[in-house]
Amino acid sequence: MGRCTIHSCDFAKGNYTYVEEKDETLETFDIAHDRDQILPMIKRAMAKAGEPMAFLASPWSPPAYMKTNGEMNHGGKLKTEYRALWAQYVTRFLLAYREEGIPVSFVTVQNEPAAVQTWESCTYTAEEEGSFAAEFLAPALEKAGLSDVGIFIWDHNKESALERAAGTLSVPGAEEAVAGVAVHWYTGDHFDALRLIRERYPDKRLFFTEGCVEYSRFADSNECAKAEMYAHDMLGNLRAGVEAELDWNLLLDENGGPNHVGNFCAAPIMCDTKNGTVEKRLSYYYIGHFSRYIRRGAKAIATTAYTDRIEAAAFVNPDGGRVAVLLNKTEEAVEVTLRENAVLQGNGTLRENGKGTALTLPAHSIATVIF
Repeated sequence: MGRCTIHSCDFAKGNYTYVEEKDETLETFDIAHDRDQILPMIKRAMAKAGEPMAFLASPWSPPAYMKTNGEMNHGGKLKTEYRALWAQYVTRFLLAYREEGIPVSFVTVQNEPAAVQTWESCTYTAEEEGSFAAEFLAPALEKAGLSDVGIFIWDHNKESALERAAGTLSVPGAEEAVAGVAVHWYTGDHFDALRLIRERYPDKRLFFTEGCVEYSRFADSNECAKAEMYAHDMLGNLRAGVEAELDWNLLLDENGGPNHVGNFCAAPIMCDTKNGTVEKRLSYYYIGHFSRYIRRGAKAIATTAYTDRIEAAAFVNPDGGRVAVLLNKTEEAVEVTLRENAVLQGNGTLRENGKGTALTLPAHSIATVIF
C-alpha cells in the first residue's frame, strides 16, 4: 500500500500545484510535474510488488488562490466559494492517476487539518470537514464515476481522533459520505482512542496513515530506539482495530530530505546521494516483521500476556495460518511461552487447543512466529 500527495508537501522541493494561478475552471489542470519522477517510481514499485497495490491520496493544501491567507503555507482555510472547485480538483487528480494505471482507492479530506505549519497546511473544523465531505467531495466523486473511492477524515494525531470523528460524523450526510478515520502518531500512543472509535463506529475503517522519526525530536536516538518506535506503535494500533499501516517517507537522502522548509526526518531507507548508495535501517526490518507475514485480509486474534515486558499481537491469515509478533524493548532477555489457548469454531463455541512453543526473546529484539 502507498500514500500519494496531491501536489506539494513539505518533502517536495517547493510549492507546486497542477493548475495555473487563478484558474477558475481547471482548464490548465495537468499532472505533468509528477510524470518526471513520481509516477515512474510508483509504477516501478507496483511492478516489484508482485501483487495488486492500493493507494491513498492526501492533500496538504489547496492552491494559494483558493485559500483565505493567499498562500499554500502557514495554515489558512479553504474559501467557501472554492469548495466545489477544490472537490473537482481532487477528483481530477484521482482520475489522472487512474489513467496512468495507479489505482487510488482512498482519499483524505486534508492532511493534519488542525495544524498550522510553516509548510503546506490548511485548517478545517470538524464541522467544516464533514460538510466538505458530504456536500462537495462525495458528490464530485460520484459524478466522476469514483464512488468506489473511500473518503477518510482527520488524517491527524490519535490524541483527538475520537472527538474529531464524533464531531465530523455528526454533520448531516457525513456518516454516509465518510468511509473511515485516518490517524498519525506524533502526540503519542492513544491506543484506547482507536479502540473507542472502532467500538462506536464499527462500519468505519481505521487507517494509520503517517508516522516518522522526526530529527527535531529524536536526532540523538539510536537505530534500535527508532525501530522500536515503529514496532510498538504498530502492535498497539493493530490490537486496537487499525487495519492498514502506512509509513511516511520510505526513502530520504542523507540529510533527511529533501524538504523545502528544513523539516528533516529519518526513514527506513536512507540514500547517500554523494556516494550513490542506499542503506536499509533497522526500522526497515522491524516493519518487515509485520508486512512480510501478516497478509491482506488477515484477522486480528485477541491476545493476553503474563508480563508487560513483552508486547504482542496475533493474527490469522486468510489461509488459516497464524502469525504472532513479539517485541522486547527491555534490557534483559525474556523467556516466553507462546500458546494458543482456544479456537473459535464455526458454531461460535471455543474449542481448547493448547498448542504452544517456548522461545527466548533477547534484549531489544523482535520476533515473528508463524504456525
